[in-house]
Amino acid sequence: MKKLVIILAAFLNLGVNYSWAEGNINSSNVRYVKAPRFARPLIEKWISEYSKTHPNVEFQISKGAKSQNPSDLSVVIDNNDKNHYNANNVIFFGETAVLPITARSSEAERVLEGKHLNNKKLKQLFFLNDDFEEDVKKNKSFEQLTIYSGSNASSVANSFANYFGVESNSFRGKRISGDDLNINTALLNDPLGVSFNTLSNIYDLENRHLKKDISIIGLDLKKEIANKLENSGTLDDVLNILEKEKTTEVAIEKVGVTYKNFDEEVNKFLQWILTDGTKYNHQYGLLNLDKKNAETEIGKINNILTLQK
Repeated sequence: MKKLVIILAAFLNLGVNYSWAEGNINSSNVRYVKAPRFARPLIEKWISEYSKTHPNVEFQISKGAKSQNPSDLSVVIDNNDKNHYNANNVIFFGETAVLPITARSSEAERVLEGKHLNNKKLKQLFFLNDDFEEDVKKNKSFEQLTIYSGSNASSVANSFANYFGVESNSFRGKRISGDDLNINTALLNDPLGVSFNTLSNIYDLENRHLKKDISIIGLDLKKEIANKLENSGTLDDVLNILEKEKTTEVAIEKVGVTYKNFDEEVNKFLQWILTDGTKYNHQYGLLNLDKKNAETEIGKINNILTLQK
């Protein structure tokens, strides 16, 4: 009887060790992706589609600002994060556009109606700067408005400021913590509130129209472009026209994925993103790279895969 107990204990112990080892094997096949909120729906789509043809490796989005899981990949905005990643370890897959917004039918919309803001006036509206502070003081309509901008590391506020050549600590008004979607909520609660956001945060990704409570502030653009960017155009209209007609009044930055060297599964995923994943860019509110830039990125990942052989 005593021998039987010992044998059973040994089997049980073996089972525990096997389960532990199996868990370790499974966990080693998980790769974690860190992504700002505006890009997460696209990343989730990638993961879902990739798993259909690559079932032996699992990609997951890192949850929370301080996830316990180290990230194997991180989605970054070029100008936003350029001081925080190795430029040699990033693959760009698209672009994000950021537009100035306010609440629909708000007092701020009425104040800015017909202003047709150019690059200089956008700086005057959103930022504090000695070079144009006197111009702001002369423009009483700007003085009465409250500017809202994001404050966390993944906010597009940093990219928006860098695009206009201004430090991110130069925003006028109030900084909003948490997700950039919180900016939309702040505007709805302040009739004089003005801000900016990514296309995926101001358009409904399902019906492709502006969210019902959001209005895009008029910019100084060609008439055919302005008509699409203001409240009549769909998300697809905006994406198509911004890919063809770049303008200094619309902040556009490249979006990429940073990666760790010498991880074959990660590099295969990066190659898939450039060959198959980018076809979902428009669906989730991102612009495609132009042909020249797209070919450059494909060349980069092909070189990485060649070096691994």
